[in-house]
Amino acid sequence: MVEAVGEQDPKDEPRVDAVTTLGRLPGMGRSESVVRTDAELIREAQANDHSAFETLVRRYAERAFRAAYRVVRDQQAAEEVLQEALIKAYRALPRFEARSSFYTWLYRITVNLALDRRRRAKREPTLEWDDAIAHQVDPRAQVSVAHDPEIDLRRQEVRALVAEGIQTLPDAQREVLLLREVDGLSYEEIAESMGISKGTVMSRLHYARKKMIVFLAQRGVDPEDVI
Repeated sequence: MVEAVGEQDPKDEPRVDAVTTLGRLPGMGRSESVVRTDAELIREAQANDHSAFETLVRRYAERAFRAAYRVVRDQQAAEEVLQEALIKAYRALPRFEARSSFYTWLYRITVNLALDRRRRAKREPTLEWDDAIAHQVDPRAQVSVAHDPEIDLRRQEVRALVAEGIQTLPDAQREVLLLREVDGLSYEEIAESMGISKGTVMSRLHYARKKMIVFLAQRGVDPEDVI
């Protein structure tokens, strides 16, 4: 079964400057030196403490940016999505009831905005995968195969097929698969971020994995090679 679709090396992804982002928000841009929990920061931000919201942004902006980037596949577009998401979160914060974590809430806002932007653009993202995504080998064998040109070529071929297969999935199934395997969210967090039940998450993930197995098998790839 296709159990693991890993995240590409963060060094290879564009990054967002949280400080610059903060400077674009009203009343933001000051430094924060006191370590506070998310719950404390939320309460203080809801009481109009701008530095509290700033700290939350510094804590999670980079992760939210990467989530947006994986959907829109364009750095400028991802930065614009993040900016819009932060403004939306800032304005909605007084109504935030902490039924989920702050990041899950921000993640849902960000991904929804990114998906809306992608739909408007009427184009699909080009997914990139780390070698470990498409071909995870036994750690005991990595030393001996790491520099084998034939194995490296096969890894690249399988990685390309995995990316191609992901693109063939329906949007709903693709999103669940990415949230689970790329971002590492739990079933509960995915359900919360997408506004669906845990059962629906598990069902979509099951069918997404099943379709990936069939897709790869039809192209001569043993599903065990991508576990």
